[in-house]
Amino acid sequence: MESGWNRCVVALGSNLGDREDIAYQAAADIAATEGFHLVAASSLHETQALGLDGPNPEAPRYLNQVLLVDSAWSAQKTLEHLLAIETLHGRSRDGVTYADRTLDLDLITYGSDIFATADLTLPHPRAHERRFVLEPWVEIDPEAEIPGHGRVSQLLAALPVETP
Repeated sequence: MESGWNRCVVALGSNLGDREDIAYQAAADIAATEGFHLVAASSLHETQALGLDGPNPEAPRYLNQVLLVDSAWSAQKTLEHLLAIETLHGRSRDGVTYADRTLDLDLITYGSDIFATADLTLPHPRAHERRFVLEPWVEIDPEAEIPGHGRVSQLLAALPVETP
């Protein structure tokens, strides 16, 4: 483990299987992971799935949630733990963008870090444009900010109503 703790924001989504149970179990798995401390969890928000061309009413709807997690791990190791939890819940990564999934765990922020590697960009590159991330996030942290983008509440207020 790394030294010190970093506040992370994790976005959770599920649109296959028992979505509510998967969300609760994934949050419990995060809380039970050594080096993680689950600080807060938003309520579940049902949203329309996205496709390559925007909202996809043909795809199963998502349940989304945002979790505040303190991590004693590096950003990369935090991501690795999250991906292992996805796999535990039947997630397969086949390279298809916007595929339906049992569980999607996105590391949105890691402290105030801003960087990009081959497999991790922080903050998440589209989080500031996603109502399904911003709404549950502001519910549990009204003063939150996305590094390089500003206050979550202001970003949410600026989104068009129809934005998923």
